[in-house]
Amino acid sequence: MIVVAAMIDFATQADRDQAVLETGPVQKATRDEEPGCQAYCFAADPCVPTRIQVYELWDDAPTLAAHFKHQNYEDMKTVLGKYGIVNNWNRMYRVTDDEPVYDAAGQPREADVFFGGKS
Repeated sequence: MIVVAAMIDFATQADRDQAVLETGPVQKATRDEEPGCQAYCFAADPCVPTRIQVYELWDDAPTLAAHFKHQNYEDMKTVLGKYGIVNNWNRMYRVTDDEPVYDAAGQPREADVFFGGKS
């Protein structure tokens, strides 16, 4: 799995809000049309009024690389570019292990059991 995490800042909250609104159809198309896309969300940050938080989850490197060649990616760049991005930060993370956050009783698991006790 590959997780993409990003933040995109705009000059104004109005620009951010319009960008979120207009990217909705592209987000849905990416989820629906692109193999390997498990999650694709560009959402308003509730604490920073000019920021979008980005979360993407891809099956593997080839599916993420294919996304960068897909029309949906170009459409997303076009929409976001209309609203004057003033700053951005982005990273991708290769996930080699995963497990539930909560135990069978619905309680957060203790740190000493995360990933078999390995830090």
